[in-house]
Amino acid sequence: MSGTDGPYHRVLVTGAGGYIGRQLTDRLAQHPGAIERIIASDIRLPSESERASGVQYEVADVRAADDVAALCRRYEVDLVVHLAAIVTPGRQSNRALEYDVDVGGTRCVLESCSAAGVRKLIYSSSGAAYGYHADNPAWLDEGHPLRGNAEFAYSDHKRQVEELLAGWRATHPELLQLIFRPGTILGVRTRNQITDLFDGRFILGLSGTASPFVIIWDQDVVGAIQQGIECGGTGAYNLAGDGTLTLREMARMIGKPYIEVPPGLVGGALRILRRLGLTQYGPEQVNFLRHRPVLSNRRLKEEFGYVPRKTTREVFELFVESRRTSSGH
Repeated sequence: MSGTDGPYHRVLVTGAGGYIGRQLTDRLAQHPGAIERIIASDIRLPSESERASGVQYEVADVRAADDVAALCRRYEVDLVVHLAAIVTPGRQSNRALEYDVDVGGTRCVLESCSAAGVRKLIYSSSGAAYGYHADNPAWLDEGHPLRGNAEFAYSDHKRQVEELLAGWRATHPELLQLIFRPGTILGVRTRNQITDLFDGRFILGLSGTASPFVIIWDQDVVGAIQQGIECGGTGAYNLAGDGTLTLREMARMIGKPYIEVPPGLVGGALRILRRLGLTQYGPEQVNFLRHRPVLSNRRLKEEFGYVPRKTTREVFELFVESRRTSSGH
């Protein structure tokens, strides 16, 4: 529950150049509260014009424990927000690199935290850690097992990281942990694998499945992390807005035709296209749509004490409106 730890005065954010990292760094800089120093680390620094006032920017690779430990010691960091991960791999990426960053990088961060006497770690996991399975319950809560699919690097790695974190809690209880498992993150500037679904002239769905999505507003992700810094809290919590939306409903809201295709046909087409080098996605993407993990936010609201400011539908409405505004429609 909130209020069991803190306050924290020196906060290090890994992956600060990423989508959520930049927004979190900006929010903390604008509303520092008790924070005396904010250190934003990534493998590349933003340009001077993109840097927030009052933030110390440092080049650091989470795969190098010495990099992170040195920053923690130099700035006497008492809380680390670990956001560094490969969410959407590029065409030049590979499984070994993704594992090295996602899992190996987290291990280095944990070792650095313990070596430097950091008091708390906030980690951004994912609802994908539960896995995309036909026997997933209608609503997943934090008590359900994490079964991230081996065929999905991101899902598999998030599961492995959470297992690593669980082991660290047992052997290093002095390092407090707060873990968030976001559903689909959307905001006015989001561009990722999910938003790719809406970029064509029609929305492609799978016959025989509704493909329900739970969505969390990017500002609610930032807000929950900020609360974990300012008010405390430990444990693992799903991050999702109230309610769900199916692909068909989202197609209607965005004003595009919805076309259902048999899963076998989609899988076969992806297999051929990837073999030809025309897409980075393979037939495993079928289960990405067919067996969506639907996250319950009850514990987030009742136990952690954070109530998302927007529902799943409201976030998607905001996203659709931002697309229409940017396109001039």
